[in-house]
Amino acid sequence: MLNVPSQSFPGPSSQQRVASGGRSKVPLKQGRSLMDWIRLTKSGKDLTGLKGRLIEVTEEELKKHNKKDDCWICIRGFVYNVSPYMEYHPGGEDELMRAAGSDGTDLFDQVHRWVNYESMLKECLVGRMAMKPALPKDYHEEKKVLNGMLPQSQVTDTLAKEGPSSPSYDWFQTDSLVTIVIYTKQKDINLDSVIVDHRDDSFRAETVIKDYSYLVHVALSHEIQEDFSVLVVENVGKIEIVLKKKENTSWKCLGHPQENHNSFIPKKDTGLFYRKCQLVSKEDVTHDTKLFCLMLPPSTHLEVPVGQHVYLRLPITGTEIVKPYTPVCDSLFSEFKEPVLPNNIYIYFLIKIYPAGFFTPELDQLQIGDYVSVSNPEGNFIISQLQELEDLFLLAAGTGFTPMVKVLNYALTNIPSLRKVKLMFFNKTEDDIIWRSQLEKLAFKDKRFEVEFVLSAPTSEWSGKQGYISPVLLSEFLKRRSDTSKVLICLCGPTPFTEQGMKMLHDLNFSKDEIHSFTA
Repeated sequence: MLNVPSQSFPGPSSQQRVASGGRSKVPLKQGRSLMDWIRLTKSGKDLTGLKGRLIEVTEEELKKHNKKDDCWICIRGFVYNVSPYMEYHPGGEDELMRAAGSDGTDLFDQVHRWVNYESMLKECLVGRMAMKPALPKDYHEEKKVLNGMLPQSQVTDTLAKEGPSSPSYDWFQTDSLVTIVIYTKQKDINLDSVIVDHRDDSFRAETVIKDYSYLVHVALSHEIQEDFSVLVVENVGKIEIVLKKKENTSWKCLGHPQENHNSFIPKKDTGLFYRKCQLVSKEDVTHDTKLFCLMLPPSTHLEVPVGQHVYLRLPITGTEIVKPYTPVCDSLFSEFKEPVLPNNIYIYFLIKIYPAGFFTPELDQLQIGDYVSVSNPEGNFIISQLQELEDLFLLAAGTGFTPMVKVLNYALTNIPSLRKVKLMFFNKTEDDIIWRSQLEKLAFKDKRFEVEFVLSAPTSEWSGKQGYISPVLLSEFLKRRSDTSKVLICLCGPTPFTEQGMKMLHDLNFSKDEIHSFTA
């Protein structure tokens, strides 16, 4: 019996893993839009050629289907007939043909890992590869060591030699509490390194260690209360997750292992995990941009690291659509209040609403109390890039401002060596400038911060800078204090803005280590 992938389980992903130029798109024929594809998948037409049957596909059989009109591709063990999708693919037919008749998982992850292919291609599912996944031999056995824990041998052993040491975990209990302890063997662990979700009896704790993910995933043997606490002992890299028992009884074991339990694998090889968050507020920021506030479930611990993004997922006309967004704070001044609550349950997003768009109008139609699925964080920004920094330059266009919010806040609050932060903010008109008054107020309050607004279509009353990103503007803006001063330049905006900006920065002799581009 074949297991059909669930429509609600999205493909993993982040375009921030793509090179700074982003992926290329090709012009689609009329009638070949995403909406047209969704209509086709709901038309009842047989898109697999198998009349509704699901089959097991051998490697030899897969290789036979390698032509445009007969193209099968394997992604994560499932085989899809993508021939009907050829003309609808934004990356073009040639891009799909690179994986024709083969396993395209690696190629898919390199180019657009964030795309929810399981939902998009569910009507193209041919079946599953005829091979069994290699599970540890004792995966379903209830081996008991360390007071009920599974043996260390179950940790994935495919890590590269230069990767971090494999974590381990243990658990102990009192009459009313169960404490799960994760030993990361790393010192740079903090609260945003661990993500915890509890649903029904399923308990899931993912710890991100450098570019790897360690997962504790069990079906608990007894019921627990909804709330729990997460503690991190940073100097020894120990994480303690304290659960409250519903009944004061002794547990003989923690529970039974679930999918990928006790695995330690590269982060890029993990799937995205989602939880439903409730919309609690929505307010206008500009004429077309709004601040959305989502509330995490009480059974979730999630803090999005500085410079990283999440994916929002909505069902639209029966298909789940996924888009990346970078969380912000509720204002430029909120995170200067001490202390920042360690278990903040709110996530804020500045989102531009495109009336002719596919995703944002649906998001804007949500009512207070409705739910949006939010993924685990992704992204390749490393907070250590800000350490010992002297000058931080931020180049943002439009909603490319959003990743800059937390970077700006963190730098001004936590980097004692910082001497100057400068933001050059590109927009079309004055009405498009997000949080203009807050930016000007921040520049007045903190003399280390400067902001310059550049408009491409200003009114005649505008006295500030005009135009688009250019070598002249950048050479005036990016002034080092000295040849040896440590600088970082962050840029984010539409793909042409980012591509042009990267080239100009290299031409101005800034090194690769001094530039970070957020691409989306």
